[in-house]
This record gives sequence, structure tokens and C-alpha cells, in this order.
Amino acid sequence: MTEVRPIISCRNLSKIYRMGDQEVRALDGVDLDIHAGEFVAIMGPSGSGKSSLMNLIGALDRPTSGEMWINGRALSEMSRDELADLRNETLGFVFQQFNLLARQDAFQNVRLPLRYARKDVGDIDARAKECLELVGLGTRMDHRPMQLSGGQQQRVAIARALSNRPRILLADEPTGALDTKTTDEIMHLMQDLNRQGITVVVITHENEVAGYASRQIHFRDGRIESDSAHPELKRATGPRQAAGGRT
Repeated sequence: MTEVRPIISCRNLSKIYRMGDQEVRALDGVDLDIHAGEFVAIMGPSGSGKSSLMNLIGALDRPTSGEMWINGRALSEMSRDELADLRNETLGFVFQQFNLLARQDAFQNVRLPLRYARKDVGDIDARAKECLELVGLGTRMDHRPMQLSGGQQQRVAIARALSNRPRILLADEPTGALDTKTTDEIMHLMQDLNRQGITVVVITHENEVAGYASRQIHFRDGRIESDSAHPELKRATGPRQAAGGRT
């Protein structure tokens, strides 16, 4: 039987920050595999190392020691340009703060990264429209961020993250600025995207948010405290169709 290679893998991963004379070990020898198509919630209290791990997975930072592979490639062997290509082509990012351009409408915000894509993305305008329809904002494409609710702004941010057809969606506290109803809508959307084949990794400290994932990994003091799969949580909500079609 052929062994299935993880899409995200790290071995003995450590990250140490130096603050004056003090040494802060944010990650301490982490071993972790995430396979394509998983929906993973990474949890833990403040300072547990979960955000440091997200930065390393997203190729936004380098580990102090250890190794990480994304889609079979060791990040330590990649040049700065190759890491930039990885972020642009394989990874999609969603943050707690929506980071939208205030003077640009939803369509322009989603279209922007496509203009700088180094791979062929086809018709840029058509792709931006497709992504906004996917997140249920096909009728709000000409609205600027200030004309949208918080949940709608996060949907625009998700559409932007999807524009380059990433294999992995990384979401760091994506519902931290949202109310309970809107949180439910955004997390159902992420479940829909996961069912369409996108690997989803969510950083959260909220049990309710983590409950949407089929696997929960708890961090404490830079180490994995527990790692449990809950496939029934994914099935419990029932199949849902993402608004506007599929990627």
C-alpha cells in the first residue's frame, strides 16, 4: 500500500524568542502531521504556541530548530522567492482583523492578489466574481468594507484568500471579532470549503469554534497536550452547499 504523504508535516519543531536576557520557548520539539482534506482546530491558552505554529506553517517565520514540510517540500531548503510563491499559490490566509482596503470595494479587494499572481489564474475578473459568489456576496461586490457587516467583511477576506485556489486555508482567530450568529455562519462556510477539498487549519481559543473541526489539537507551553479526531462533529451539521457554487 502506498503511504499517503501529509500536506503539512513538522519534526522536532522549536521556536525560541529572546527578550533581553530571557529566553521564551514558544514551541518545544513539536511533531505534527496534517493530511490533505483535514479540518483541524489548533487550540490553547494565550502563550501556548499555537500562533507561533501558524506563522511557521504559513512560511511567515522560520523555526529556531527542527524542520517543516509543506506539500512535501522542506521550507528550510526554499529560497525567499520560493517561500513567497508558496504563500501565494498553496496557502490562503484569514485573520481576525479583516485587513481589507477601505477605499476599494469587495470586488477590488478580492481581485488585488490575482493581479500579482505568478501562476496562470485565468480571467482575473471572472475569478474574483466566482469567489465572492462562493461566499454568498455576489450581490455585494460593489460595496466597500464600511458598507458591509463584520461577517460580510470576513467573507470578503475569505474570498480573497481563495482567489488563488490554495490547497491550504489558514485562519487565525477568524471569528474573534464576530457575534455568535455570524461566527456560526463563517464556520459553516469553512466546513463547506473543507468538503470541497481544501485543507483548513483554524487557530482558536474558543471551544465552540473548534467544535466545527473534525480534529482538535491542544497546545500548552509550546507542546502538544492532546490530539483527537472527532469526525462525528463534521457530520453532525449535515451536508451544506456553499453559496454560489464551488471553487
